[in-house]
Amino acid sequence: MISKYNRLAIGGLLLSVSAIAAQAETITPTTPPDPPVFEAQSVPNFVGVKDMFEFKALAEYREPDWITENFVASGKLPPVAERLPEQPLVYKTANMPDGVGVYGDVMRHVIGGRPEGWNYSAGQSQGWGGIDIGLSECLTRTGPLFQVKADELEPLPNLAQSWEWSEDGHQLTMHLIKGAKWSDGVLFTSEDAMFYWEDNVLDPNVSPLNGATPETFGEGTTLEALDEYTLLWTFKEAFPKQYLYAMSYGTFCPGPAHILKPEHPKYNADNTYDEYKNAFPPEYLNIPTMGAWVPVEYRSEDIVVMRRNPYFWKVDEQGNQLPYLNELHYRLSTWADRDVQAIAGSGDNSALEQPENFVESLRAAAEPDAPARLAFGARTIGYTLYPNLSANGWGEPDARGQAIRELNRNADFRIAISSALDRQALGDSLVRGPFTAIYPGGLYAGTTYYDKESTVYYPYNPEGAKALLAGIGLVDTDGNGVLNFPADTADVGGQDVEITVLASADYQTDRSLAEGVVAQLSHLSLRVIPTYKPSSQFDATQTSGQFDWTVVRNGSELIAVVQNTASLAPTGPRTAVAHKAGSDGTLDLLPWEQEMVDVVNGFISSQDAGERIALMKAYQRLYTENVYGIGLTQYPGAEIINKRFANVPAGVPIFMFNWDVDNMMRERLFVPADKQQDYELHPETLPGAPGVGNGPVS
Repeated sequence: MISKYNRLAIGGLLLSVSAIAAQAETITPTTPPDPPVFEAQSVPNFVGVKDMFEFKALAEYREPDWITENFVASGKLPPVAERLPEQPLVYKTANMPDGVGVYGDVMRHVIGGRPEGWNYSAGQSQGWGGIDIGLSECLTRTGPLFQVKADELEPLPNLAQSWEWSEDGHQLTMHLIKGAKWSDGVLFTSEDAMFYWEDNVLDPNVSPLNGATPETFGEGTTLEALDEYTLLWTFKEAFPKQYLYAMSYGTFCPGPAHILKPEHPKYNADNTYDEYKNAFPPEYLNIPTMGAWVPVEYRSEDIVVMRRNPYFWKVDEQGNQLPYLNELHYRLSTWADRDVQAIAGSGDNSALEQPENFVESLRAAAEPDAPARLAFGARTIGYTLYPNLSANGWGEPDARGQAIRELNRNADFRIAISSALDRQALGDSLVRGPFTAIYPGGLYAGTTYYDKESTVYYPYNPEGAKALLAGIGLVDTDGNGVLNFPADTADVGGQDVEITVLASADYQTDRSLAEGVVAQLSHLSLRVIPTYKPSSQFDATQTSGQFDWTVVRNGSELIAVVQNTASLAPTGPRTAVAHKAGSDGTLDLLPWEQEMVDVVNGFISSQDAGERIALMKAYQRLYTENVYGIGLTQYPGAEIINKRFANVPAGVPIFMFNWDVDNMMRERLFVPADKQQDYELHPETLPGAPGVGNGPVS
């Protein structure tokens, strides 16, 4: 049943012409063109959740022979059955493309990031590229959902083995897996989850790596531990199932409380918050993990090595403890080099996401003796230029920055910027061919909730854009070729309009798009100054609000919608990319932003499929008509994987519900015995096994 409010809101928002469109009389809005046909896309095999795995006890368990012989027989480790939980997660053989695997070999990654340390809970980056996904496990899991049937689509059980809702839908009881252990043999319990929640997410002095805030899980949400293995969530909304997605990577992945808690200022009065965050640098090895691998070696500017976790809590149907692969390597290089090495065979996989490399990669992969294969997915990589819409203090802007914020909040200004950008040219500057598509912003074409008729597109019209800017008083009054602020603008009247655009320095695509924006807007006589920062500094600058505009590679919320839903709009003081609360803790929402918030909250609370579809149509119109964000381009990614690997799922996307390294379920990947290579750097060793010593590897 669609609520009265939602019926009125949806009806009003889906009118073909609105007041905002009528303002920009010099620019006629339309619907966007359809993306070009692209044949080289792979398709997954859709299955039910129970076809993938279940939690159950098996009659017996196995492990690599060298562990039994070198560690169990000597008493350094308990038998494998004693290291596993009461009911391990058991992967079904029928869902493994190549069946039960064999032990051995290595997966060699190449990454452009650099590890800051291992305190993920407090905001330390592990360097990205799959390191954190290899060592972190979360309450739920989303990566493999790309192959789950639509009628069963819901986050997968993981550390939370099961859950049930109260009759009124305001409480969720979660049952954690019993008897699972950290890689050092210490039990995983509700204490780990509560430490993450109470002393990291709720502590305003701590910023977990992927931006988890209290609002991520719903305004006013509480969490308590009922016992060692039971959590109770209480929500203001009824049945807010979307928060199950927020309990997956990377916003609810607890760290080892028994290691982290002694460094937290709440429990260690001698420590500052900076000391807590940085207590576990990259050189601190054998950090306990719940993931399939554990970091055992770090060489600055060279490599991170991870070895199999002897306490990992997932098995196959024959009782073989996973993972099959003994070791992971992460060569510290550049993101562009990752693609090069994967194609050449000196690296084993890459998420080919930089379109500048598409043509050459396709050519190389087509060679008969190519070591790697390549498969494109849907166009789920998209970039948006977000104007900072907060005008009440977020980021503490100076007079110039405040004046830009006021311009950003002007509808004609945003429409002018959108219409001045030739999106086809921006896409072609990255790669020519049927790869890129014109992207007006909002939900991606080709995804479940996208509706073309609800998408407002302001086509390329530089002359119309100039007229709109003149209409709001932006004129070159001093004749130097740059538009000036109107004379009555506080503190900066008559000065040149200078706008900074923030972009990541780590990716050529980000830089290219920022440079394209700068060049194209120069034709409007706007001076746009790019600021490039490496990923960690980019994230910090964006989070702090110290930018006028920012070029953002969009997250999962604009692809799946049901994941990170709250961040689709400024639903809380810290949820949105480009509009967070000011210094007084309040949001200065524009009227249409409030409508977006109401629509998103309506979607979150709705259990009616038809209503949710209608609400997302309303959201799409609000977003694109008001130019909440200025879409730049969207394109597909491709998974590059060395041909020696087996059990790679069909149609694995490089990014959908999560990144490719989670989507492909690396713990199930294996290399057939006749294809295995001698790549292990620390053969027949285990990380931090009790009684084995304190060195990097044992």
